[in-house]
Amino acid sequence: MRRASTLASSVLSRTLATAHGGVNSATVNHRLLQVALFGSTGGSYARGRWFSSFTGSPARSVSVGVAGALLSVAAAATSLSQEVHAKEPPPTELVPKDVILYQYEACPFCNKVRAFLDYYDIPYKVVEVNPISKKEIKWSDYKKVPILMVDGEQLIDSSVIIDKLGHRIHPEKRAVSEMDDDEETKWRRWVDSHLVHILSPNIYRNASEALESFDYITSNGNFGFTEKITAKYAGAAAMYFVSKKLKKKYNITDERAALYEAAETWVDALNGRDFLGGSKPNLADLAVFGVLRPIRNLRSGKDMVEHTRIGDWYSRMESSVGESPRIKV
Repeated sequence: MRRASTLASSVLSRTLATAHGGVNSATVNHRLLQVALFGSTGGSYARGRWFSSFTGSPARSVSVGVAGALLSVAAAATSLSQEVHAKEPPPTELVPKDVILYQYEACPFCNKVRAFLDYYDIPYKVVEVNPISKKEIKWSDYKKVPILMVDGEQLIDSSVIIDKLGHRIHPEKRAVSEMDDDEETKWRRWVDSHLVHILSPNIYRNASEALESFDYITSNGNFGFTEKITAKYAGAAAMYFVSKKLKKKYNITDERAALYEAAETWVDALNGRDFLGGSKPNLADLAVFGVLRPIRNLRSGKDMVEHTRIGDWYSRMESSVGESPRIKV
């Protein structure tokens, strides 16, 4: 990663030094790379007519009874399906009163935390951090995102944040899962050690995709006007070259093939289940969904859904996670 950052710095230095005046150009470049790499939806009438056509004879009455039973089963199945795709809000008394997420909108690790908060319906405020000045987190000794403040307590590192908040809101679930969490833990680690490293070579695969990605990053990030223009074009150019270094670092020959293989590996892990957690998502489901969410509407994400079997699972996750409880400020 250090060699990749050096390469990007040489591309960005002169452009960004002008845009940011007294800010050290190497510092600006490094921070831009951080945000780029990591942060970077008539049936009752028809049913009535169908029932009426069976009235008038014992045989038809039996048919009506059978049909009614079948409809009851269907209704129960529908209800069960709705339950499967429902959120899992914790007991009211365990919900934190004040939750603030310091983040980059496009960062996959920040999106992991947001997926957890959204699924468990925990209201939270967002502070979008400027990746150049980072003035929003100058109060903290920790200078990376995500940072989650929970009732005044600072939590850092996406996986640690999720573990600690999970302990707090569902202590009984965590006690059970700690005895039988091998599969969930394995796939959460796979997300952090493998899946996230495939994303950058894909979203910066060529010049047009790099520009598309930086358009998303700068449109959703906390950039000043000059920073936005500079980041979009200089950052896209830099990351196009950096992505080639990342391919070599992580032994990726074909970035799209690697993305498709990862998606298929995940679907295979489901082994026919709706979610890795069974009828409801577990923390591994939320982690995979979270890191993929920033790319879903980019060319790489669209290709992934088109060319692999992950689309059905992703749609179920979208339904399960539902509307965000994010508080607009």
